[in-house]
Amino acid sequence: MSTMTPPVVMRKRRTPWKSWLLFLLFAGPNVALLIIFTYKPLIQSLQYSLLQWNIGSATARFVGLSNYSNWFTDPTTANVVKVTVIFTLVTVAGGMVLGLSLALLLNRKLRGTGMARTVVVAPYVLSGVAVGLLWLFVFDPNFGVLGAVLKGIGLGSPDWYNDPSWALPMIIIVYLWKNVGYVALIYLAALQAVPKDLLEAATLDGAGPFASFRNVMLPLLGPTTFFLSVTTLLSSLQSFDIIQAMTKGGPLEGTTTMMYQIYQEGFATGRAGYSSAIATILFLVLLVITAVQMLFIQKKVHY
Repeated sequence: MSTMTPPVVMRKRRTPWKSWLLFLLFAGPNVALLIIFTYKPLIQSLQYSLLQWNIGSATARFVGLSNYSNWFTDPTTANVVKVTVIFTLVTVAGGMVLGLSLALLLNRKLRGTGMARTVVVAPYVLSGVAVGLLWLFVFDPNFGVLGAVLKGIGLGSPDWYNDPSWALPMIIIVYLWKNVGYVALIYLAALQAVPKDLLEAATLDGAGPFASFRNVMLPLLGPTTFFLSVTTLLSSLQSFDIIQAMTKGGPLEGTTTMMYQIYQEGFATGRAGYSSAIATILFLVLLVITAVQMLFIQKKVHY
């Protein structure tokens, strides 16, 4: 008795040109936008940084690395770097701590938490210029709300606008108020994804709320913390709108960060070549910091 072999079904393989066509159809527009609006300006900025060129001038002179050496030897560079470092560290660390604290509060099942979540996240979607102009009235030492509160308890209001030692804290406060909702929203999503059985097991083992948070929740929040550390660091180093709206880098360059200095040199004084050199230095700083985070800090994250 002979056995019948089942017919072999031949699958038609997709030809390579069809695969490439499908790839170009879906990825082509995104790649084109990245090339036009990201990589091309980046390459042009590198080229301009080697030139002595003012905006509006028809001629440019090749100066090599002179723009870079001028920035490193400029007496104001140390203060700009100090302001940038202080602003970045305080906004990143403060944003992470405040955002996690708010997320823990909003994660509780209490009446009104839905409205509270909306109120916390709302400032993040507002325009930075609008936020800066609004807070100018709050910090006004003569007519502002904060000055009235301090006067009511017998304290005088600092001169936020004209004192360099107070102008930077003012900018930091406004930046944190605007952006802490983003950190809280991401942390809240991560907290709601924590398995409840792990917390119940920790409670049965005798762990209190603080011990459960430190030994169970924090390790599980590691990937979220790593993601937020990267995104908030990049955002803080590139902050511009609030500084422009409130202080314009002053007083006495007390709030001038590297990002704001790029704008000042490029558009206020017209030194496009020098501004491009500072932009290139900031890009390299961002690249190195991101690479270090990806290569070393990510290895300590528990997934």
